[in-house]
Amino acid sequence: MHTAIRASERPFLQAVAALAYANPFSPEREEMERRALGREFVAGDPIWSVSVADPERARPNIWRIQEKLEPVLEAVRARLLEEDGGDFALYEECVHSLLYQRYYESFVGANGHFGFYRKFAADWAYFFELPGKRYETALSVEHFFACCWQLWRAFHRIFDHIIGSSMPAARLRGSIWESIFTCDLRRYRRVLWQKMGDFPTLITGPSGTGKELVARAIAGARYLPFSGARMAFAQPKGESFFAVNLAALSPSLIESELFGHKRGAFTGAIADRVGWLEACPAQGAVFLDELGEMEMPIQVKLLRVMETREYAAVGDTGLKRFAGKLIAATNRDLAKEIGAGRFREDLYYRLCADLIATPSLAEQVADAPGALDELVLYMTRRAVGAEAESVYPVVREWIGSHLPKGYAWPGNYRELEQCVRNVLIRQTYRPLSAAGGETFFDRFGRGELTADEVLNHYASLVYRQCGSYVETAKRLGLDRRTVKARVDSA
Repeated sequence: MHTAIRASERPFLQAVAALAYANPFSPEREEMERRALGREFVAGDPIWSVSVADPERARPNIWRIQEKLEPVLEAVRARLLEEDGGDFALYEECVHSLLYQRYYESFVGANGHFGFYRKFAADWAYFFELPGKRYETALSVEHFFACCWQLWRAFHRIFDHIIGSSMPAARLRGSIWESIFTCDLRRYRRVLWQKMGDFPTLITGPSGTGKELVARAIAGARYLPFSGARMAFAQPKGESFFAVNLAALSPSLIESELFGHKRGAFTGAIADRVGWLEACPAQGAVFLDELGEMEMPIQVKLLRVMETREYAAVGDTGLKRFAGKLIAATNRDLAKEIGAGRFREDLYYRLCADLIATPSLAEQVADAPGALDELVLYMTRRAVGAEAESVYPVVREWIGSHLPKGYAWPGNYRELEQCVRNVLIRQTYRPLSAAGGETFFDRFGRGELTADEVLNHYASLVYRQCGSYVETAKRLGLDRRTVKARVDSA
């Protein structure tokens, strides 16, 4: 059989196709680029992340591959017009890569306007609608355009907000990508794009490690159908991400807020209330933070939602349907919670289809000391914007000269952010307890602490021991919302 792809072209096109469907945050991506370019490959950092020196962290190999790919695909297209060949699937995947990179800058500047779809569709027709030939593409042009927009959004929500050049941070970025697209992008584009809302995501990790950032990245990169006739995506109306901190609400309020209630369902219910599950659109997500604080009766109702997608509002017998995606997070060891009878094992098994673990700041810095520089720069930019380049060296120098070497950052990213803000405002920062420096107990012994500082420290100490706001509240004789406020203020 004649083939449209020459033997000399096949290794390059196979490498391009593999790269097009690879996880961009996988360290193996660099080796794929090397296979595609050979001697033209430009060596760089295998971990793709925001850099202090180069915020965009450009990947020159991507554009080198693009320049090399265009003439090869033009030649293959010309041959497909002249002869039948068995290489159309490989050709198709390489055209996918070509079109995504060709219109990358158009997606960057789209700002909600997608008039460039007409040219995109014309290019699609040029490569796939070959006169006199009947080659069937696996995807429609509208669906592929929607996939390109989703790829762009997913990449930037991960790259721009999950910071760090350490291997733990790289693994986290790669894990988020798989949570959005699975480990097989080909299968995702064929069928799973319409199924991912059925899979809940459970995010675990120490307090202050950015679990809500992970949830927002996943929720903000969900697939949105595109209509070529209307030149628009099916954008959800109103809010599409509902973040709920369960530790900050009483059990009765959680039930009402999550499932909604009917007028007269309880004292004070003077009108019907739409719950988060009902308000969430099909392309949206409900994020349940501090899941381990959820009481058993509500766990039972949540389990039903996950098993059947159905629930009833408080005080109502009629069933409603949850259409969105559920994302949950906890800093507690759920295996221990299950063993202690505080968390339902069957609920855990409904949640654990997609697990993401966020690393501590200490893990990042231990693996790559430069990760601290990147995070400080990122937080400085968020705090002062255009002034960051002049302020960053001041903050970084203060941290290096005033905190002990190897400081563990027990409060993780949340503590680092407060340190940056403290140095910006007062040019000083006093850790809760700095090893090798003045401790809480030094100041306690000299009578220098306020009552609030003492209670905040003690609440944090007890919380770290038991890992539960509810249990901490019982030990201290306080409301759990008060405990959470104390721990967050410490």
